[in-house]
Amino acid sequence: MNIIYEDNHLLVVEKPVNIPVQADDSNDPDLLTMLKDYLKEKYDKPGNVYLGLVHRLDRPVGGVMVFAKTSKAASRLSKVVAERKLQKTYLAVVEGNNIKKKDTLDDYLIKNSKTNTVTVTSQDKGKHASLDYELLNTRDNLNLVKVNLHTGRSHQIRVQFSSRNMPLWGDQRYNKNAKIHQQIALWSHILSFPHPITKEVLTFTSEPPNNYPWNELMPDK
Repeated sequence: MNIIYEDNHLLVVEKPVNIPVQADDSNDPDLLTMLKDYLKEKYDKPGNVYLGLVHRLDRPVGGVMVFAKTSKAASRLSKVVAERKLQKTYLAVVEGNNIKKKDTLDDYLIKNSKTNTVTVTSQDKGKHASLDYELLNTRDNLNLVKVNLHTGRSHQIRVQFSSRNMPLWGDQRYNKNAKIHQQIALWSHILSFPHPITKEVLTFTSEPPNNYPWNELMPDK
């Protein structure tokens, strides 16, 4: 478990890939439970440990996340999220040969809860989804992009890019060319938000793993 930052109010961690954020039907170990166990052991706390979940990452996605250690911090962070003051920047590797250097993507998305899939739909049926991206590097048909989310819809980055024939590399759900053994190239890179108590703006960074395709496209490689 990579703990990036901890104080009396916050716990910032690097979520491992393929670990669910909270317990689900798979009954696999989940990050929230792991972190509660970590706090319980570290501080020798009796009984249940409080840890507030204020945002999520898809199971196959890794990178930086923040949790609240008190209900007061959780309430204030939830307000920060609602007011879109939690700035989330992702790195992604998308496929395609005609990607623009910069663009803003606006769509309306609808989720099918039975299949756990999201599709682009009409304005009257879906929820607005918006992001902007910048192209950082290209090699063959792979493109490293930096993505800034303006809304936090389920599977948003994956669906908005795939709907434009620029699916994420290794995305088992939205990229028909993804191989079974591939790990989706999407990473929660930077998280920035005002501290729930001090109001100081905090910024935390997590780098993607040093494996393919990241190691082919990261600028310093």
